[in-house]
Amino acid sequence: MLRNISKSHILAAFVFLLALFGGIYVYTGGSTSTFSICPPCYEEPEPFVNKAVTNCPGNGSWRIGVMKMQAGLQYPQPSSLKGRTDVNSVTNWNAPLVWEGTFDPVVIDNIYRRINPRIAVVVFAVGKYTRFLKGFLETGEKYFLYGFRVTYYVFTDNEQEVPKIALGEGRKISVLTVPSAKRWQDVVLGRMKWATIAIEKQIRGEADYLFMMDIDSVFHNRFGAESLSQLSAVLHRGYYQSTKREDFPYERRPESKAYIPPDEGDYYYTAAVWGGYLEDMYKLVRYCYEQSEEDAKNNIEAVWQEESHLNKYLLYNKPTKVLSSEYLWSDYDAIKPEIKVVRISQVVKDYAKVRPNGGM
Repeated sequence: MLRNISKSHILAAFVFLLALFGGIYVYTGGSTSTFSICPPCYEEPEPFVNKAVTNCPGNGSWRIGVMKMQAGLQYPQPSSLKGRTDVNSVTNWNAPLVWEGTFDPVVIDNIYRRINPRIAVVVFAVGKYTRFLKGFLETGEKYFLYGFRVTYYVFTDNEQEVPKIALGEGRKISVLTVPSAKRWQDVVLGRMKWATIAIEKQIRGEADYLFMMDIDSVFHNRFGAESLSQLSAVLHRGYYQSTKREDFPYERRPESKAYIPPDEGDYYYTAAVWGGYLEDMYKLVRYCYEQSEEDAKNNIEAVWQEESHLNKYLLYNKPTKVLSSEYLWSDYDAIKPEIKVVRISQVVKDYAKVRPNGGM
């Protein structure tokens, strides 16, 4: 009798467990645990380009990935206690803020050369700005991501004035023709339109990483792989020291899509140098273009054109790396003590002569 009761109990327990696990299976959709190397596809906060969220692997196939370094590489041992004390090297959202002395170029280059990204540099040389191409390209070949695969995408209305430059291995120039403009503001705003189209039609299949840069600049020192991240922004040289957020030159008119309230803001970023993963940059470039178009429909133009929209976007979609003003200085300004290295700077020029409608 005891044996029969035990069998009955065992049978009942078996049926109960079968029902229990079957219920769990149905409830979880056929899986009791999941794992994905894809980051969660959360809808991003405003501002946005569009709300559609596609399958993660399709949101740009290239990522920086694991920081692998070759064995036997010789470099100074890093310290956990010593470093630069005159500047801040991390943001309050824990992103690196890059200055000379906060990275080891030997280590950085070794890691990123193994990843071997294809890097696009988008520059616009419209009208008389073609005169700056030679200086930008020649110095870029000396200092900009030397030893990496780089394509300079030159947008111009005068292809004949693109100079012949000796290029390193794996580096090339691609010329794209765009219309002329009557106002320099139209050149600035047009950059976002033509860059959006070019990424869609050409650059997307040729690059993993993209920089937007101003052509009236020259490189002076290493501008290397330490600048790469999912989205890298550069501190504007005029506002990084002690400017209060309410004094940043953000767009302050609520009628504009670039509007930022006086009590909000982290840093003020320049639109003369910015970069990131190709798809993240496409999203940002397209955002600036679309927001500018919306402003135009309402007969308003953001105070600093795409730079205003860029700052609005980066306030709510934080950059994953912030580059110090070493990564864009100006030949008009004296070099500050904390700027140990000027990597690239905007050149002195007569705006009345190079801009179609003059002005600063």
